[in-house]
Amino acid sequence: MEGLMSARINLKPIHSFSSRQQNSILVPALPPKVAKRVLISPTWIMRNPKSLNSIAASFQPLEGSAATHFDNTLPSKEVLDVWRTADAVCFDVDSTVCVDEGIDELAEFCGAGKAVAEWTARAMSGSVPFEQALAARLSLFNPSLSQVKEFLEKRPPRLSPGIDALVKKLKDKNKTVFLVSGGFRQMINPIASILGIPLENIYANQLLFGSSGEFLGFDTKEPTSRSGGKATAVEQIRKVKGYNSLVMIGDGATDLEARKPGGADLFICYGGVQLRASVAAKADWLVYNFKDLINSLD
Repeated sequence: MEGLMSARINLKPIHSFSSRQQNSILVPALPPKVAKRVLISPTWIMRNPKSLNSIAASFQPLEGSAATHFDNTLPSKEVLDVWRTADAVCFDVDSTVCVDEGIDELAEFCGAGKAVAEWTARAMSGSVPFEQALAARLSLFNPSLSQVKEFLEKRPPRLSPGIDALVKKLKDKNKTVFLVSGGFRQMINPIASILGIPLENIYANQLLFGSSGEFLGFDTKEPTSRSGGKATAVEQIRKVKGYNSLVMIGDGATDLEARKPGGADLFICYGGVQLRASVAAKADWLVYNFKDLINSLD
């Protein structure tokens, strides 16, 4: 995630509602459909000067105009019925369960962040085959096993706000939770552990290393290593487990692909981190906050 300045988020003065707070302060100007107004006192900023950067970094620029209108932010009765009665829920990980794109973060850690991020944007928009983008990104920095281990030690996962509460709520409702990702198991296993999701409920890619820890590539046998892979993984989950209904939640084109006969009955687009207009427009339901999904389960 980039800092406040590199993210180029416009800053606007916000006045406190308290009559005793007369000073203007600066907070990120957030698109009205992405976040509610953020109120931060000047005293809090003086005590937490670094935290404003973290807040700004949590919001990414929208794909296209921030004023783009979507008519699927309020779910229909049919959509709510499927959501409430689904047997299982599959989550994308990068920019959904977590606020980061894992491969971008690893690449940045290894010194190739900008080039890899450009490929990620193309892959998530669906403009290039996923397997081509995955191979191209990895070839730009060829991470060693020691680099991956160091990365995991120094860069713990950053979960999206409310995802832990949502996963708990789903489990309380006897719904099985899966992580279906184009990312790597080495980086997703710690996330699953935090959320209490069994490792066998992870469908993701696997980095391959040689006997000396040198990078060899990735396991091409994993369904999520290629275009249409998430759809294949979701179909496998449904067929093996015998679920009557299943929901896919994510932000990218590969998540949308899982919404098909025999796969996910419902695709919920999460736009709280990255909003990809071409994907959001085709979703059954577009949400910006996991609280909306939690509250709708009651």
